[in-house]
Amino acid sequence: MAISVLVVEDERNIGESLRFLMNRQGYDVRLAHDGREALDLLEAGTVPDLLLLDIMMPGCDGFAVARAVRANPALDKVRIVMLTAKGKDVDRRKGLDLGVDDYILKPFSTRDVVARVRALLEPEPAAHSASA
Repeated sequence: MAISVLVVEDERNIGESLRFLMNRQGYDVRLAHDGREALDLLEAGTVPDLLLLDIMMPGCDGFAVARAVRANPALDKVRIVMLTAKGKDVDRRKGLDLGVDDYILKPFSTRDVVARVRALLEPEPAAHSASA
């Protein structure tokens, strides 16, 4: 079963770019254009391995989505990476206090996003020690 990613981004060009990028890495990707759509997908049973979550969206923002995910025991294994232009320490702290796993500032390097997503979803196997 493929690893799944839900991209939540209201700027369509960024959302489509992230979908393309994650698809190229072999992930099964869904796209929501705002927080409400993301919550609707989650409530309908779409449980991704990871959320790539924008903060500033109309209506239901990324903080509200993160709060809802972390409050739902059925979603406790979902990783959350916030992608945002909000770079102030207070915003980063708010996200981390909500239990997000990573916080990436826009503009971002696609290579950096891939590396950080991969680190969360595909941890390196433990090295085997050679017995003598």
